[in-house]
Amino acid sequence: MIRHQRVAANGIGFHLATCGPEDGPAVVLLHGFPEFWYGWRHQIEPLAAAGLRVIVPDQRGYGESDKPGGIGAYALDTLADDVCGICSELGHERFAVVGHDWGGIVAWHLAAREPARLSRLAILNAPHPATLASYALTHPLQAVRSAYVGFFQMPWLPEMALSANDHALLALALTSRSPPGTFDEAALAKYREAWSREGALSAMLNWYRAMPLARPLSRQIEIPAMVLWGDEDPALSSGLAEAGAAFCGTCEVLHLPGATHWLHHEIPEEVNALLLAFLAEA
Repeated sequence: MIRHQRVAANGIGFHLATCGPEDGPAVVLLHGFPEFWYGWRHQIEPLAAAGLRVIVPDQRGYGESDKPGGIGAYALDTLADDVCGICSELGHERFAVVGHDWGGIVAWHLAAREPARLSRLAILNAPHPATLASYALTHPLQAVRSAYVGFFQMPWLPEMALSANDHALLALALTSRSPPGTFDEAALAKYREAWSREGALSAMLNWYRAMPLARPLSRQIEIPAMVLWGDEDPALSSGLAEAGAAFCGTCEVLHLPGATHWLHHEIPEEVNALLLAFLAEA
């Protein structure tokens, strides 16, 4: 029942996966690095079956969406503008947003910048952008865990490393800490196809390279929020969940022991039940 389409928004073309009744409350699922719409495959139909209009874009630079050149094309405000533009193009002036990893960073920023357009905010293992630097300065382990971000700032070398041996490092990022079978060979083949698209790796890395251009907002988020955190995340300390929640007026933080960064793949039924309960309250 998943429909695939293209829309033009914010000056470029986007590939979308959509599902659910067209007149249902809209919820946008935002993937992170190094995924694309397919990363939400376990969530799309269960959310749609509950009556939600589910919108899942390949964010700019990923999958079948356009991949504009230049680091400046991936500034945080531009990424937020993409989401608003997609929803406006589809006729949704108000929507809930669920974000994981970089998609969660965009979702945090949207909730602070566009409170009139968002109804609810759900975050899966993604730090609030205003906490990244300060948390790393006061938590040395997080600084060590974030060292890869510095490597990603370099020109061309990260692209070479990530493309080597049929994108072995990217596949390892998905599989190394997840339970066996979380990402099977069929799924990894779809990821490798996405990573192999022309310009994809540079565009994906430009999200990181544009971090110095970000203008994180520290204003309080007034819409209802929920943070789900897989505590075995090797890259992000669990304390970042509370650090982000501190920017919210109303925010429920749920730690999921045993789950890693890829919690929506590892325990999809539990994640789906929590998302459905939270979104249904709207």
